Amino acid sequence: MFWKNPLMRNKKFMENLTFDELGLSSEIMSAVSEMGFITATPIQAQAIPAALAGRDVLGQAQTGTGKTAAFGLPLLEKIDPSLKHPQAMVLCPTRELAVQVAEELKKFAKNIRGLQITAIFGGDSMERQLKDLRRGAQVIVGTPGRMIDHLNRKSFRTENITTTVLDEADEMLNMGFAEDIEHIFDQMPEDRQTLLFSATMPPAILNLTKRYLNDPFHVKIAKNEVTNTSIKQYYFNVKGNQKIEVMARLIEMYDLKLMLVFCNTKRQVDDLVALLQLKGLEAEGIHGDLKQSQRTNVMAKFRSSTVNILVATDVAARGIDVNNVDAVFNFDIPLDTEYYVHRIGRTGRAGKSGISFTFVTSREIGKLKEIERFTKSIVEKGKIPTEKEIQVVRNQRFAGKVKEEVAKGNLEKYSEVIVQLMKEGLEITDIAAALVRMNLGDMRQMEQLEASFIGADEPKYATPKMTRLFISIGKNQRVSKGDILGAIAGETGIKGKMIGEIEVLEKFSFVEIPDSEVKRVIRIMDQNTIKGKRVNLEIAKN
Repeated sequence: MFWKNPLMRNKKFMENLTFDELGLSSEIMSAVSEMGFITATPIQAQAIPAALAGRDVLGQAQTGTGKTAAFGLPLLEKIDPSLKHPQAMVLCPTRELAVQVAEELKKFAKNIRGLQITAIFGGDSMERQLKDLRRGAQVIVGTPGRMIDHLNRKSFRTENITTTVLDEADEMLNMGFAEDIEHIFDQMPEDRQTLLFSATMPPAILNLTKRYLNDPFHVKIAKNEVTNTSIKQYYFNVKGNQKIEVMARLIEMYDLKLMLVFCNTKRQVDDLVALLQLKGLEAEGIHGDLKQSQRTNVMAKFRSSTVNILVATDVAARGIDVNNVDAVFNFDIPLDTEYYVHRIGRTGRAGKSGISFTFVTSREIGKLKEIERFTKSIVEKGKIPTEKEIQVVRNQRFAGKVKEEVAKGNLEKYSEVIVQLMKEGLEITDIAAALVRMNLGDMRQMEQLEASFIGADEPKYATPKMTRLFISIGKNQRVSKGDILGAIAGETGIKGKMIGEIEVLEKFSFVEIPDSEVKRVIRIMDQNTIKGKRVNLEIAKN
């Protein structure tokens, strides 16, 4: 078949390959078809034929380009389901990615009787993993640390492993797994096939390639092929304390249901989640400090849309693969330009359109330009919607819902309430207006909110005179900005948006409070606690 000599195919032909042209078995092909896959992505069109021909493969491509199928389909083609021992091993940098890869492989293998796939990773039940291995799982997907644990326990034998895969190899090296990878690979058969995939090719990856890959077929997906054209990209030039308000407006303006929000540090994730929850938004965070049970619980809530805002760090987000994410927010502009592609690739999947919003301060515009050069795309400057514009959208949505209800009919028993109110002398327009206000909120309150956030293009808060307060608690007591904001807002009744800049240092913190509220805040907080700890509040000295 043509794929037995992948080097002979021209690039134009490869770009238009369909899955039924790849020489896949009928069992795998039927699963692929059921999943709705028709045309292979560039990485799949090049890597699958080479791997099926027995070549080692070195693939350079970003997240969201179809890498799992690129190594997973040829890997599964080599498995003999009648042999109940490991025949393939996939190493992933994180628990989330290991679970995601294992689940994806199970979908591809659903029609192959007797083929078992298991995921092994730290924080999960060792007993469950041992049970899966004893049952004869042929494909093992795992993280380096737990893989070594099982190798040391001799939980499975390696002499029958014919395929090894390194997924997101650069991330594994960044996380300090170089020695673990070498230890694992040194215990694998020398005549195995190795498939290595990495977003970047630093010297450490090239050294790994020279050591463990045999004359690999190199697949490189150009940067301009990476950025999904179905994703609309916008940036907003805002100050740090305006980001949450801008985010809340964009959520409502675009009627977003499921969002992924990126921060650069674990502490920023925790702070942002606390602030979003104070605004009444269903938000949860995920980062490396969470226990596996907590991470699993948060992800289950996000996938079921019980939680519709997931705040994450870049490393923790590896392996998050949810097809119906409406939008990605870069709450912090990524430190690494390549992370931008990883982030926004979480939306606009499975043929759907997506949208990304990036918040930048004036000092970060240069970083944004770097991202545009790297992705070879334009990030359009967004316009922050005003409350008036949002109200127009609210009205339109509400009117649409009313029309849908009217079209359903059977309104007679509800009309009785209207008739009774009219008999009592109320005008029909006043009755309808009252019902609308009950559903959409008080316009006067919205106008007051708008007064505190002036200017759509370069927003500036109306600035009541603020006083800076000293608080006798800080990072050493594991206190975050969210803890301080939540305690003050909760105990004093001051709206969170009226509280100004919060700065948390090692031993103490500062918070800005409107002048008119200073005495009351000090008096009330002297009788209360922040995160269970008594604190002293006083006006800060310069």
